[in-house]
Amino acid sequence: MNWLPTASMSKLQERAKIIQMIRQFFIQRSLLEVETPTLSQSGVTDIHLFCFKTNFIGADLSLTNQTTDGLPLYLQTSPEFHMKRLLAAGSGSIFQICKAFRNEESGRFHNPEFTILEWYQVDYDHQQLMNEMDQLLQLTLNCESARRCTYQNAFLEVLNVDPLAASLDELKQAGNKLKLGSVLDNETDKDTVLQLLFCIAIEPVIAIKKPCFIYDFPASQAALARISEHDPRVAKRFEVYYKGIELANGFHELNDPEEQLNRFNKDNQIRKIKGLDEMPIDKNFINSLEKLPNCSGVALGIDRLIMLATKQQHIDNVLSFTIKRA
Repeated sequence: MNWLPTASMSKLQERAKIIQMIRQFFIQRSLLEVETPTLSQSGVTDIHLFCFKTNFIGADLSLTNQTTDGLPLYLQTSPEFHMKRLLAAGSGSIFQICKAFRNEESGRFHNPEFTILEWYQVDYDHQQLMNEMDQLLQLTLNCESARRCTYQNAFLEVLNVDPLAASLDELKQAGNKLKLGSVLDNETDKDTVLQLLFCIAIEPVIAIKKPCFIYDFPASQAALARISEHDPRVAKRFEVYYKGIELANGFHELNDPEEQLNRFNKDNQIRKIKGLDEMPIDKNFINSLEKLPNCSGVALGIDRLIMLATKQQHIDNVLSFTIKRA
Protein backbone atom coordinates (compact mmCIF):
# COMPACT_ATOMS: atom_id res chain seq x y z
CA MET A 1 0.00 0.00 0.00
CA ASN A 2 1.88 3.05 -1.29
CA TRP A 3 -0.03 5.53 0.88
CA LEU A 4 1.64 4.18 4.03
CA PRO A 5 4.83 5.74 5.42
CA THR A 6 8.06 3.96 4.58
CA ALA A 7 9.31 4.12 8.19
CA SER A 8 7.50 2.42 11.06
CA MET A 9 5.81 4.61 13.67
CA SER A 10 8.29 3.42 16.29
CA LYS A 11 11.20 4.57 14.11
CA LEU A 12 9.51 7.93 13.50
CA GLN A 13 9.14 8.34 17.26
CA GLU A 14 12.84 7.58 17.71
CA ARG A 15 13.62 10.07 14.95
CA ALA A 16 11.66 12.81 16.72
CA LYS A 17 13.50 12.15 20.01
CA ILE A 18 16.91 12.34 18.31
CA ILE A 19 16.06 15.63 16.59
CA GLN A 20 14.84 17.03 19.92
CA MET A 21 18.11 15.90 21.50
CA ILE A 22 20.11 17.66 18.77
CA ARG A 23 18.12 20.86 19.12
CA GLN A 24 18.61 20.86 22.90
CA PHE A 25 22.36 20.27 22.44
CA PHE A 26 22.68 23.60 20.64
CA ILE A 27 20.21 25.52 22.79
CA GLN A 28 22.28 24.57 25.85
CA ARG A 29 25.31 26.06 24.09
CA SER A 30 23.43 29.32 23.38
CA LEU A 31 23.41 29.00 19.60
CA LEU A 32 20.60 30.88 17.88
CA GLU A 33 18.26 28.69 15.82
CA VAL A 34 17.60 30.30 12.43
CA GLU A 35 15.52 29.76 9.29
CA THR A 36 16.69 30.64 5.80
CA PRO A 37 15.18 30.36 2.29
CA THR A 38 14.81 27.03 0.54
CA LEU A 39 14.48 28.75 -2.85
CA SER A 40 17.27 31.00 -4.12
CA GLN A 41 18.09 32.91 -7.30
CA SER A 42 21.47 31.14 -7.32
CA GLY A 43 22.48 27.49 -7.10
CA VAL A 44 25.90 26.03 -6.37
CA THR A 45 28.82 25.75 -8.78
CA ASP A 46 30.29 22.56 -7.25
CA ILE A 47 30.65 20.13 -10.16
CA HIS A 48 29.51 17.20 -7.97
CA LEU A 49 26.23 18.82 -6.86
CA PHE A 50 23.08 19.19 -8.95
CA CYS A 51 20.25 21.56 -8.06
CA PHE A 52 16.56 21.24 -8.74
CA LYS A 53 15.43 24.25 -10.78
CA THR A 54 12.05 25.92 -11.22
CA ASN A 55 10.65 29.26 -12.45
CA PHE A 56 8.63 31.75 -10.41
CA ILE A 57 5.97 33.07 -12.79
CA GLY A 58 4.74 35.82 -10.48
CA ALA A 59 8.11 37.55 -10.09
CA ASP A 60 8.56 41.31 -10.13
CA LEU A 61 9.38 42.24 -13.74
CA SER A 62 12.09 44.62 -12.52
CA LEU A 63 14.23 41.75 -11.23
CA THR A 64 17.39 41.44 -13.30
CA ASN A 65 17.22 37.65 -13.62
CA GLN A 66 13.66 37.68 -14.95
CA THR A 67 13.10 35.83 -18.26
CA THR A 68 10.05 35.22 -20.42
CA ASP A 69 9.57 31.95 -18.49
CA GLY A 70 9.70 33.70 -15.11
CA LEU A 71 12.39 34.07 -12.47
CA PRO A 72 14.74 31.04 -12.31
CA LEU A 73 14.96 29.67 -8.78
CA TYR A 74 16.94 26.80 -7.29
CA LEU A 75 16.11 24.50 -4.39
CA GLN A 76 19.07 24.77 -2.04
CA THR A 77 21.54 21.89 -1.64
CA SER A 78 22.30 23.27 1.84
CA PRO A 79 21.47 26.47 3.78
CA GLU A 80 25.14 27.49 3.83
CA PHE A 81 25.13 30.69 1.78
CA HIS A 82 22.18 32.26 3.57
CA MET A 83 23.46 31.25 7.01
CA LYS A 84 26.79 32.89 6.29
CA ARG A 85 24.99 36.06 5.27
CA LEU A 86 23.32 36.02 8.71
CA LEU A 87 26.74 35.55 10.33
CA ALA A 88 28.08 38.50 8.33
CA ALA A 89 25.12 40.58 9.55
CA GLY A 90 26.07 39.89 13.18
CA SER A 91 23.93 36.90 14.21
CA GLY A 92 26.60 35.26 16.32
CA SER A 93 26.85 31.45 16.44
CA ILE A 94 23.84 29.78 14.78
CA PHE A 95 22.31 26.42 13.86
CA GLN A 96 19.52 25.18 11.60
CA ILE A 97 17.68 21.90 11.02
CA CYS A 98 15.96 22.03 7.64
CA LYS A 99 15.24 20.32 4.33
CA ALA A 100 17.79 20.36 1.51
CA PHE A 101 17.54 19.03 -2.04
CA ARG A 102 19.99 17.40 -4.45
CA ASN A 103 19.05 16.14 -7.89
CA GLU A 104 21.06 12.95 -7.59
CA GLU A 105 20.45 9.23 -7.22
CA SER A 106 18.15 7.71 -4.62
CA GLY A 107 19.34 4.61 -2.83
CA ARG A 108 20.51 3.17 0.45
CA PHE A 109 21.99 6.46 1.70
CA HIS A 110 20.28 8.95 -0.63
CA ASN A 111 16.90 10.60 -1.00
CA PRO A 112 16.71 13.74 -3.18
CA GLU A 113 14.92 15.57 -0.36
CA PHE A 114 16.70 15.15 2.97
CA THR A 115 17.10 16.73 6.40
CA ILE A 116 20.29 18.58 7.18
CA LEU A 117 21.79 20.03 10.35
CA GLU A 118 24.12 22.94 9.77
CA TRP A 119 25.83 25.00 12.44
CA TYR A 120 28.48 27.71 12.72
CA GLN A 121 30.59 28.66 15.72
CA VAL A 122 32.13 32.12 15.72
CA ASP A 123 35.82 32.24 16.72
CA TYR A 124 36.21 28.47 16.30
CA ASP A 125 38.71 26.84 13.98
CA HIS A 126 37.92 23.49 12.37
CA GLN A 127 39.72 21.54 15.11
CA GLN A 128 37.53 23.12 17.80
CA LEU A 129 34.45 22.37 15.75
CA MET A 130 35.55 18.75 15.44
CA ASN A 131 35.71 18.62 19.25
CA GLU A 132 32.11 19.83 19.49
CA MET A 133 30.91 17.49 16.78
CA ASP A 134 32.59 14.59 18.56
CA GLN A 135 30.46 15.40 21.63
CA LEU A 136 27.29 15.46 19.51
CA LEU A 137 28.12 12.10 17.91
CA GLN A 138 28.79 10.48 21.28
CA LEU A 139 25.45 11.82 22.55
CA THR A 140 23.31 10.75 19.59
CA LEU A 141 25.08 7.53 18.58
CA ASN A 142 26.25 6.34 22.00
CA CYS A 143 29.67 5.73 20.43
CA GLU A 144 33.31 6.13 21.40
CA SER A 145 35.17 9.39 20.84
CA ALA A 146 36.12 9.71 17.18
CA ARG A 147 39.50 8.96 15.69
CA ARG A 148 41.26 11.71 13.70
CA CYS A 149 43.33 11.11 10.59
CA THR A 150 44.65 13.40 7.88
CA TYR A 151 43.55 12.82 4.30
CA GLN A 152 47.18 12.14 3.42
CA ASN A 153 47.64 9.49 6.12
CA ALA A 154 44.37 7.77 5.20
CA PHE A 155 45.66 7.24 1.64
CA LEU A 156 49.07 6.09 2.90
CA GLU A 157 47.49 3.61 5.35
CA VAL A 158 45.01 2.05 2.94
CA LEU A 159 46.53 2.49 -0.54
CA ASN A 160 50.21 3.22 0.20
CA VAL A 161 50.09 6.30 -2.03
CA ASP A 162 50.56 9.96 -1.09
CA PRO A 163 47.60 11.97 -2.47
CA LEU A 164 49.46 15.26 -2.07
CA ALA A 165 52.52 14.16 -4.03
CA ALA A 166 51.42 11.38 -6.40
CA SER A 167 51.02 12.05 -10.11
CA LEU A 168 47.81 11.29 -11.97
CA ASP A 169 49.43 8.15 -13.43
CA GLU A 170 50.48 6.93 -9.97
CA LEU A 171 46.93 7.40 -8.69
CA LYS A 172 45.57 5.49 -11.68
CA GLN A 173 47.98 2.66 -10.90
CA ALA A 174 46.49 2.50 -7.39
CA GLY A 175 43.10 2.36 -9.06
CA ASN A 176 44.21 -0.50 -11.32
CA LYS A 177 44.90 -2.59 -8.21
CA LEU A 178 41.25 -2.01 -7.28
CA LYS A 179 40.17 -3.05 -10.78
CA LEU A 180 39.10 0.49 -11.64
CA GLY A 181 41.27 0.72 -14.74
CA SER A 182 38.43 0.98 -17.26
CA VAL A 183 36.69 3.63 -15.15
CA LEU A 184 39.83 5.76 -14.83
CA ASP A 185 41.37 5.28 -18.27
CA ASN A 186 40.07 8.51 -19.79
CA GLU A 187 39.88 10.58 -16.59
CA THR A 188 42.14 13.65 -16.65
CA ASP A 189 41.04 15.35 -13.42
CA LYS A 190 43.20 14.36 -10.45
CA ASP A 191 40.58 15.27 -7.85
CA THR A 192 37.98 13.08 -9.53
CA VAL A 193 40.41 10.15 -9.34
CA LEU A 194 41.19 10.93 -5.70
CA GLN A 195 37.50 11.05 -4.81
CA LEU A 196 36.84 7.72 -6.52
CA LEU A 197 39.77 6.06 -4.76
CA PHE A 198 38.63 7.49 -1.43
CA CYS A 199 35.05 6.32 -1.95
CA ILE A 200 35.93 2.80 -3.10
CA ALA A 201 38.95 1.94 -0.93
CA ILE A 202 39.10 4.22 2.11
CA GLU A 203 35.57 5.17 3.08
CA PRO A 204 34.44 1.58 3.78
CA VAL A 205 37.32 0.76 6.18
CA ILE A 206 38.35 3.89 8.10
CA ALA A 207 35.59 4.11 10.71
CA ILE A 208 34.15 0.70 11.50
CA LYS A 209 34.44 0.63 15.31
CA LYS A 210 34.13 4.36 15.95
CA PRO A 211 33.66 7.56 13.94
CA CYS A 212 36.63 9.05 12.12
CA PHE A 213 37.38 12.64 11.21
CA ILE A 214 39.36 12.97 7.99
CA TYR A 215 40.93 16.42 7.78
CA ASP A 216 43.46 18.46 5.80
CA PHE A 217 41.91 17.76 2.39
CA PRO A 218 43.92 18.76 -0.70
CA ALA A 219 43.80 22.50 -1.37
CA SER A 220 42.24 21.74 -4.75
CA GLN A 221 39.23 20.37 -2.83
CA ALA A 222 38.96 23.34 -0.46
CA ALA A 223 35.45 24.35 -1.68
CA LEU A 224 34.59 27.07 0.88
CA ALA A 225 37.41 26.39 3.35
CA ARG A 226 40.57 28.33 4.13
CA ILE A 227 43.96 27.09 2.95
CA SER A 228 46.31 26.05 5.76
CA GLU A 229 48.93 28.64 6.62
CA HIS A 230 51.24 25.79 7.72
CA ASP A 231 50.93 23.70 4.55
CA PRO A 232 49.51 25.37 1.43
CA ARG A 233 48.91 21.94 -0.10
CA VAL A 234 45.94 21.37 2.22
CA ALA A 235 42.69 23.06 3.17
CA LYS A 236 41.12 23.48 6.60
CA ARG A 237 38.34 21.07 5.73
CA PHE A 238 37.13 17.89 7.40
CA GLU A 239 34.64 15.10 6.80
CA VAL A 240 33.20 12.59 9.27
CA TYR A 241 32.64 8.89 8.59
CA TYR A 242 31.15 6.05 10.61
CA LYS A 243 30.50 2.45 9.59
CA GLY A 244 31.08 3.22 5.91
CA ILE A 245 28.77 6.24 5.87
CA GLU A 246 29.78 9.84 5.21
CA LEU A 247 28.00 11.94 7.84
CA ALA A 248 29.29 15.48 7.60
CA ASN A 249 31.48 18.03 5.84
CA GLY A 250 33.00 21.02 7.64
CA PHE A 251 35.26 24.01 7.04
CA HIS A 252 37.22 26.71 8.78
CA GLU A 253 35.28 29.17 6.66
CA LEU A 254 36.92 31.24 3.94
CA ASN A 255 36.09 34.95 4.30
CA ASP A 256 37.98 36.27 1.27
CA PRO A 257 35.40 37.32 -1.37
CA GLU A 258 37.92 37.55 -4.20
CA GLU A 259 39.31 34.07 -3.57
CA GLN A 260 35.83 32.57 -3.24
CA LEU A 261 34.69 34.19 -6.48
CA ASN A 262 37.77 32.81 -8.24
CA ARG A 263 36.89 29.30 -7.00
CA PHE A 264 33.30 29.60 -8.21
CA ASN A 265 34.46 30.83 -11.62
CA LYS A 266 36.88 27.91 -11.85
CA ASP A 267 34.03 25.51 -11.02
CA ASN A 268 31.99 26.97 -13.86
CA GLN A 269 34.92 26.62 -16.25
CA ILE A 270 35.16 22.92 -15.36
CA ARG A 271 31.38 22.60 -15.74
CA LYS A 272 31.65 24.01 -19.25
CA ILE A 273 34.43 21.57 -20.17
CA LYS A 274 32.40 18.64 -18.83
CA GLY A 275 29.26 19.74 -20.69
CA LEU A 276 27.38 20.67 -17.51
CA ASP A 277 25.23 23.77 -17.09
CA GLU A 278 27.11 26.76 -15.72
CA MET A 279 25.51 28.02 -12.51
CA PRO A 280 24.68 31.64 -11.61
CA ILE A 281 27.03 32.82 -8.87
CA ASP A 282 25.43 34.11 -5.68
CA LYS A 283 26.74 37.68 -5.64
CA ASN A 284 24.90 38.48 -2.40
CA PHE A 285 26.86 35.70 -0.72
CA ILE A 286 30.15 36.84 -2.25
CA ASN A 287 29.54 40.43 -1.14
CA SER A 288 28.79 39.30 2.41
CA LEU A 289 32.13 37.54 2.88
CA GLU A 290 33.99 40.74 3.68
CA LYS A 291 31.92 40.91 6.88
CA LEU A 292 31.99 37.19 7.69
CA PRO A 293 33.56 36.74 11.13
CA ASN A 294 36.23 34.17 11.89
CA CYS A 295 34.16 30.99 12.19
CA SER A 296 33.89 27.32 11.39
CA GLY A 297 30.82 25.47 10.16
CA VAL A 298 29.64 21.97 9.37
CA ALA A 299 26.72 20.30 7.62
CA LEU A 300 25.52 16.92 8.88
CA GLY A 301 23.02 14.54 7.28
CA ILE A 302 20.31 13.97 9.88
CA ASP A 303 18.74 11.00 8.07
CA ARG A 304 22.04 9.12 7.91
CA LEU A 305 22.74 9.92 11.56
CA ILE A 306 19.35 8.50 12.52
CA MET A 307 20.04 5.40 10.38
CA LEU A 308 23.13 4.76 12.49
CA ALA A 309 21.47 5.63 15.80
CA THR A 310 18.56 3.25 15.15
CA LYS A 311 20.70 0.55 13.47
CA GLN A 312 18.86 0.69 10.15
CA GLN A 313 20.40 -0.47 6.86
CA HIS A 314 18.41 1.75 4.50
CA ILE A 315 17.47 5.43 4.59
CA ASP A 316 13.87 4.52 3.69
CA ASN A 317 13.48 3.06 7.19
CA VAL A 318 13.92 6.45 8.89
CA LEU A 319 11.92 8.67 6.50
CA SER A 320 8.16 9.14 6.73
CA PHE A 321 7.80 9.20 2.92
CA THR A 322 10.63 8.76 0.41
CA ILE A 323 10.48 10.15 -3.10
CA LYS A 324 8.83 6.90 -4.22
CA ARG A 325 5.80 7.64 -2.03
CA ALA A 326 5.91 11.44 -1.90
